[in-house]
Amino acid sequence: MPSPPPARLTSIDQLRGTVMLLMLLDHVRETFFLQHQVSDPMDAATVSPALFACRLLAHLCAPVFVLLTGLSAWLYGQRQADPRRATAAFLLKRGLFLVVLELTLVNFAWTFQLPPDTVYLQVIWAIGLSMVALAGLLWLPRAALLVLAVLLVAGHNLLDGVRVAGDGVLPVLWKVLHQRDWIEAGALRLRTSYPVLPWIGVIALGYLMGPWFAADRMPAQRHRWLVWAGLAALGMFALLRFGNGYGDTPWQFQQDALRTWMSVFNVTKYPPSLQFLLLTLGVGLLWLRVFEWPAMARALRPLADIGAAPMFFYLLHLYLLKLLYLAALGFWGPTHGSLYALDSVAGLILVACALAVLLYTPTRAFARFKARRRDLGWLRYL
Repeated sequence: MPSPPPARLTSIDQLRGTVMLLMLLDHVRETFFLQHQVSDPMDAATVSPALFACRLLAHLCAPVFVLLTGLSAWLYGQRQADPRRATAAFLLKRGLFLVVLELTLVNFAWTFQLPPDTVYLQVIWAIGLSMVALAGLLWLPRAALLVLAVLLVAGHNLLDGVRVAGDGVLPVLWKVLHQRDWIEAGALRLRTSYPVLPWIGVIALGYLMGPWFAADRMPAQRHRWLVWAGLAALGMFALLRFGNGYGDTPWQFQQDALRTWMSVFNVTKYPPSLQFLLLTLGVGLLWLRVFEWPAMARALRPLADIGAAPMFFYLLHLYLLKLLYLAALGFWGPTHGSLYALDSVAGLILVACALAVLLYTPTRAFARFKARRRDLGWLRYL
């Protein structure tokens, strides 16, 4: 068995912190720019290039975070006396905790309804269910787990034509796994915003990456693997995308070159298509290699502070955004129909930057508290 890795790896925390900031920008958009809704995939012929770029960057968040969740699970296990059993137990408990968190504190942060009439099953839900699934799947032989992960990531688009209706056990299960849809449960409506089947494949791939980060692994070897894996994913994306092949809706020539390129990179997130995952995970792997440069580790240390306490940052930013929106609506009133909204993407970026600065100090303080108090086991869940 490989030697255990360090307690925390700065490069992983920095990449996680980076995607948390991109997520912040996207959630500012979803709070203060709802007069300009974006579809999935986006309409490359009508959406503004600036808004398209913001949304495209945000596409990196979920795939990178889920991949790092699997990788972190392997790293956690290597510090335990019985790695596989300890990892499975942690994944099961943490996954169920995240499911409950999505149904309660996270959903309330979005709706401010108690009791809610609508529950959105979003990224925290998907990560939680993926962790529960990985808790069982990690008992498979490594080769079998790799085959299954590749099949889930690369093969789930073959199931796009399978559509179900109704709210029986099997239709609900399929909606949770692959069909983004509504579930009616009496007076309560649930939206399966993040069908989980391909995410289970992504978290398994992250777990399988774990040995690359073992302490007895030469960093140069890991760096080569990160680069080659990232380039291979991007190369496969280019091959499938430019050929309008399998794994997403075709791109189309637009009225000018810029919008044609927008169409090329206009990939589908819900559920994440094969081409979506190849593009985002390829970029994520290359970023992870960049963050392993010592100079980057020193220069971008604040990103690691955010990445060391992602759940704290996530919950804090949701409630802060909701309170800011209600305060702005109450003070200035609606500016676009019934909404208070900003007028430009530049305004979104300024607000996101200001909030990042505001959120940094409490997040860093919590990360340091979490690092000091390893005796408090419940902190691992945040």
